[in-house]
Parts: sequence; C-alpha cells; structure tokens
Amino acid sequence: MAFSTKKLIPNIPAFKSRNYRLFFAGQGLSLIGSWMTQVATIWLVYKLSTSPWLLGIVGFSSQIPSVVFLPIAGVFVERWNLHRVIIATQVLAMIQSLALAVLTLTGSIDIWHLILLSLFQGTINAFDAPARQAFVPEIVEKRDDMANAIALNSAMFNGARLIGPAIAGIVLATVGAGYCFLIDGLSYIAVILALLAMKLKPHVVSLNTKGNSLQRLKEGFVYTFGFPPIRAIILLLALVSFMGMQYTVLVPIFATKVLNGGADALGFLMAASGVGALVGAVYLSMRKSVVGLGKIIAYSPAIMGIGLVAFGLSRVLWFSLIMMFLVGLGFILQFASSNTLLQTIVEDDKRARVLSIYTLAFFGVIPFGNLFAGGLANYIGAPNTVIISGIFCILGSLYFARQLPRLKPLVHPIYARMGILPQAKN
Repeated sequence: MAFSTKKLIPNIPAFKSRNYRLFFAGQGLSLIGSWMTQVATIWLVYKLSTSPWLLGIVGFSSQIPSVVFLPIAGVFVERWNLHRVIIATQVLAMIQSLALAVLTLTGSIDIWHLILLSLFQGTINAFDAPARQAFVPEIVEKRDDMANAIALNSAMFNGARLIGPAIAGIVLATVGAGYCFLIDGLSYIAVILALLAMKLKPHVVSLNTKGNSLQRLKEGFVYTFGFPPIRAIILLLALVSFMGMQYTVLVPIFATKVLNGGADALGFLMAASGVGALVGAVYLSMRKSVVGLGKIIAYSPAIMGIGLVAFGLSRVLWFSLIMMFLVGLGFILQFASSNTLLQTIVEDDKRARVLSIYTLAFFGVIPFGNLFAGGLANYIGAPNTVIISGIFCILGSLYFARQLPRLKPLVHPIYARMGILPQAKN
C-alpha cells in the first residue's frame, strides 16, 4: 500500500503549499537562534558597561540602518528575485553571528564590536524584511490562504520568541554569550537549505516595476499616506514602536537592579513576553476572516500599555512575568493584525513598497525609541521610563479607536470586490 506524506501534514491552509512548509520549518529554527543572539547581546552590553545609555546606543545601532535603507529597499526588492535576495541576506546574517561568536569565545569582544556588527545586521534586515514579507504571496499557492500564512508567520516568530530567550537564559548562565551567538550562526544553515530546496516559477519583473526609482519611491509614499486606513495603521505602529518597544533594551536593568535576578531572570522575562505573543498569534491564525481586525488593531496597544505600566510598578518576578505576557500579547495582536489587513487591502503592484514603509514604521522607529529610552532611564530610572511608555501606548490606542468608524467605510469597497463583505457584520 502506497504511503502518502500528505497524511503527515497538519490540516492548516498555508501548509498545503510545499514551499511555505519549507520556509516555515527552516525559518522557525533560525529565529530561535536570532532571539538567543538578541538576548545575549543586550546581556553582554550590560555586563560590559552596566550603562542604560549604552544599551540604548547598541539598540539604536541595530535598527538605524532601517531608517536609511528601508524606503529604497522596497523599490529595489520589487525588481529583484526575492528568493535570491533572501538567500543572500541569510548567508550574510550567518557570517555576522559567527563573527560575534568568534570574538566572544576568544575573549576579544568589546562594545565597539557590538555596535559595528549591530549596524551590519541592521543593514541586512533592511533588505531582508520587505523581501521576506513580499515573498510569502509567492510561496502560498492560494490567495485565500494568505491570512493564515501571515498569522502562522507571527506564531512562528513568537514561538521562537518564547523558546529562544528561555534557552538563552540557560546558556548565558552556564557557558556564556559566545555559545548563544554560535548556535544562532549554525541555525542559519536550516533556513538556507530550506530556501534552496524550494521549487519556484521563473522570476519575471512586472512592467509596472520599471521606471525611475525615485519616482516609484515617491509613488509608494503618496499611496501609503494618501489612503487614510493605511496611514492610520502605520502611524499607530510607529507610535507603539517608538514608545512601547523601549522595554526590550531596558529589561536587563529590571532583571538585575529591580528584581534582583540574573541572566536566568532576563531569559524568563523575555520568554514571558514570547508566550503572550505566541498566544496572540495562535488566536489570529484561528480567525477565518480579516473582518474585525480593525478593532483588534485599535485596542491591542492598550493591552500592551497596561502591561508596561504595571511592569514598571512591579517589584516581584511572578507579577512582572504576567505583565510581560500582556505586553507580548498586545503587541503581536497589533503587529500581525496590521500586517494581515495591509496585505489584504494594498494593491499588488505596490505591496513591496507599502510593506517596506510598514517595516520602517516598526524597525526604523525603534532605534530612536531605544536611544530616547536609554537617555531618559539615566535621569528618571528604567521603571519610570517604562511607565511613561505604557501611558503613550494607551493614548494611541484610544485615539485610533475614535478614528475607526471613519476608516471602516473606506475599506468596505475593497472587501466587497474580494467577496469578503457579504459575511461582514461590523
């Protein structure tokens, strides 16, 4: 009797696409390593300097290339072979992680190394992020499965966000940061092999992607900020990225100075945020329609903000872990819902440009938030800085919620053309 591998594939819409299954498996393993590197980097910076300001500087360095390159990355990515771009970025990212490992394991690592390699990784991410997001429609065979694929991407990202920091905390406490970097570097082998195993149609550059690059860049910005729903989603994400994501560079201070812990406490706090994010991503993957995502986008920053305020006030580990759960839950509900809604309503020939601006609103704004947080924490302390961040997230949530009734009628015609609106109740 013939044995079918289809019986081994979960009944998940996006997994019906072979290329997406390969992408999911390889990327899932690599992301665990990436989260280990992120936790190990901020721990190493704090261990070498004990300076909130330098935590902010390194965080700034890892994200500032996005501000420079993301706006133009979307234009070029539309013309390039996305498959080859992603393979190239993964190879370069592997080199970066292995360089960190060698420097740390040989005892020659210094702050300037971390800053320089963070700049290098940020430059890679500026081209990788829009390419990766625009690549998903190419590897998902049915458009109806796109929302499921995007939600699964979030689940994968946040599953790694749960597992990676937890493993990093153990590795940091036992053998040190160098082995976190080494594991990350080796994990890229999985995603590179998965990408090479894909069977894709020949890459064809659309006629719509030809023309003056500056003109196309301007066209992308005009389209993005000229349509109120897209503009509102991106501006809210930018606010939350600037204020809400500051906690990621300040967590080592909470783990050591506020909660009187060590590397294990840092790993647990980051993992708790990952648990919340994973729960949110799984919830979104179970939704059958994009209808109703506007409300989730509106209120999720408030969940994150409440978690941040309470986290800033907490002085016990168990309560801080619960609040980190809320922070992760609130953020991923907003981030993934915004991504799904934009992927649904944006015009196909402008997808990469809009997604590059969307990614800029996240990665490009975070460095300034990190810099601001590091400087502010020097004067008023990390707890007060995080409390202020949470308050701004709550205010942004309330403002977007007030705008929602005005934005819905602008999206409904797009839903109607796609056959979604007849099932819409709100």
